[in-house]
Amino acid sequence: MPPSGIAPENRQGARGSTDLAPARADRIIRALSWWWASAPLLLCAPAIAYAMGLPDVRRDVGWMFGLMALFTAALAPAAGLVVAQVWDRREARGRFLIMAAVSSVPILFFLFFGVLFPECPDGYHC
Repeated sequence: MPPSGIAPENRQGARGSTDLAPARADRIIRALSWWWASAPLLLCAPAIAYAMGLPDVRRDVGWMFGLMALFTAALAPAAGLVVAQVWDRREARGRFLIMAAVSSVPILFFLFFGVLFPECPDGYHC
C-alpha cells in the first residue's frame, strides 16, 4: 500500500494487461504530479538566485525560468488528464482537473497583466 493510504486502482485494460501497466500508469501520474508541483519553484528560482548573490542569473535567464514555469503549469495537467483517461484512473483524473483549474488562475493573470494590460493607449508613453 502506498504511504498516502490510498491503494492504487487495480483495473485490467481491454487486452487483459498484466500488473506492469497499472504500475506504469501510477508512476507516470506521480511524475506528472511532481512536475506540476515544481512550477512555483521554477518561477521563484531567479529571485532565489538573486538573493544568494547571483544577480546575473536573474538578469540573463530569468525570463527562461518564467517561461518554463508557465509551460509546466499548462502542460503537466493536460498530459496527466490524457494519461488518467487512457488508463481509466478516476481519482487521478479528478486530481488533474483540480491542477488544471489551479494552473489556469496564474496563467490568466499573466496573460491579463503581462500582455493585455500593459498596452499603452495612444498619446501615453510607457
